[in-house]
Amino acid sequence: MSDDQKDRYGDKLRDAERGREEDYFAKRDRELLEKLRREAAGKDDAAVHMRCPKDGERLVSRSHLGVVLDECPKCGGMWIEKTQLEQLARR
Repeated sequence: MSDDQKDRYGDKLRDAERGREEDYFAKRDRELLEKLRREAAGKDDAAVHMRCPKDGERLVSRSHLGVVLDECPKCGGMWIEKTQLEQLARR
């Protein structure tokens, strides 16, 4: 076998090795992403949604004129649902 043929086979072996390596890491990345998705789906949605969009503080439920609203203790912002707003408007 000439040196040229040996180099060609060496290149093919390196290419095959790179391909197997890329497949391995792509599979590992897919598995890690799936694990993260499962963990995120298992978390309590209320804990994520009950944060102030302005400063990230946990919202506190408070009663105003008999209607329970979500309020930020830091900035004082209030988040009101449509039905709660209608109840307040009636009063």
